[in-house]
Amino acid sequence: MNIATFDDLLSAARTQPQPQRLLFVFAGIELPDDASPAERAGFERGEGGALVPQMCVDKAPDEIVSFEQFKQEARQMGPDWGMVFAAALSGRSGRAPTSEDAEKPLQDMVEAIRLGRLQAFIPFNPEGEAVQLG
Repeated sequence: MNIATFDDLLSAARTQPQPQRLLFVFAGIELPDDASPAERAGFERGEGGALVPQMCVDKAPDEIVSFEQFKQEARQMGPDWGMVFAAALSGRSGRAPTSEDAEKPLQDMVEAIRLGRLQAFIPFNPEGEAVQLG
């Protein structure tokens, strides 16, 4: 399944055979203190920087109407963010995962992002578009 937008992710989660819980980590993009002049110049052009997890949340797909609603809610909860990483936690035997079930995977996700291990997650920009990191 091709996920190009946040709303594609919602559609995919809603059509899975087992109920899903979506995990999100919001990250700021900062310039490290020890950045070189070239890195600083790139950062000013909107390139590079370090991802810094700022807040996280888990939600059932039914709790999110659209990316715009999700973005407004995030804006009220915490600081400005440059990227949101998404992952899904699948239920079993028709039972959806709870927030308690999501707690450990969500903390593992925060730590993975902090360490730069991003391959298991779908990153979205503030417009709700999936982005390729590389």
